[in-house]
Amino acid sequence: MKSDHPAISTSGLTRKFGDLTAVNALNLEVPQGSIYGFLGPNGAGKTTTIRLILGLIRLHAGNVQVLGQPFIQERASLLRQIGALVEFPSIYNHLSGRENLEITRKYLNAPKVNIDYVLNTVNLAESADRKVSQYSTGMRQRLGLALALLNKPKLLILDEPTNGLDPAGIQEFRQLIQSFPMEQGITVFLSSHLLSEVEQMATHIGVINKGQLLFQGAIGDLKRRLKKNILLEVDNLEKAKQILEQKFNIEVDQEYNLKIHVKNKFEAAEINAGLVNQGIKVYSIHQENPSLESLFFGLINKEQKEKN
Repeated sequence: MKSDHPAISTSGLTRKFGDLTAVNALNLEVPQGSIYGFLGPNGAGKTTTIRLILGLIRLHAGNVQVLGQPFIQERASLLRQIGALVEFPSIYNHLSGRENLEITRKYLNAPKVNIDYVLNTVNLAESADRKVSQYSTGMRQRLGLALALLNKPKLLILDEPTNGLDPAGIQEFRQLIQSFPMEQGITVFLSSHLLSEVEQMATHIGVINKGQLLFQGAIGDLKRRLKKNILLEVDNLEKAKQILEQKFNIEVDQEYNLKIHVKNKFEAAEINAGLVNQGIKVYSIHQENPSLESLFFGLINKEQKEKN
């Protein structure tokens, strides 16, 4: 049963490196049972935040709660409930996949049966007894994920988990991650620069830039906050543009559709009727569905304009 408290909650989380504030008063809230995509450009503070959450570096201000408990005070017990894959997995090339897992299993004091469980989960059972030196990049990454799953965690933290993977490997990794909340009750917190991949699997996102949180919430919440644009395909682009420019700001997209900001659906209907009355054929009219990439860069650009 899912608890009411967040899987991760930070308050005023701050970390400095000299004069640089890498993470600035960050308030994160990661719902249990979610796949939370943590997004930001290079140097935004994503990896530093993850290291602070896991207690790998010291925080300068704020606090972290994990699974409803204060992390610093309950660090030992909480780490047994967390799986993490930060940067490249620590594996021994001269050993087999199974032997790598056995070393970590002993360290965690996890049951032996967990090895077969994680091998099956990440689809490495058939290659378990091959040396890791013979593994592809995708297989190594899946072995790293298996190591993170050995203690059957309630929370899985992944930092750029698809780095170096080819498209087939990324798709396989995505399908694995998508299955965790529903099938195994695992909350997933992942940082990534692959926005299209995050869009396909995340239920919630947080956007960070220069150490500050610009947005967090469900992806649908972010889309609802943006301007409502409609796209029009017409037979006479220039004439339609001249008519509408008297009242609206008009853009022309890459596919030569007119993009118009409207306040509501009634205004969209008026635009359609007005063009038809002027003898312009409207081939299609629909609301724009912005991608996560456009939402992301919209937030970054908005922040930069507000600071200038």
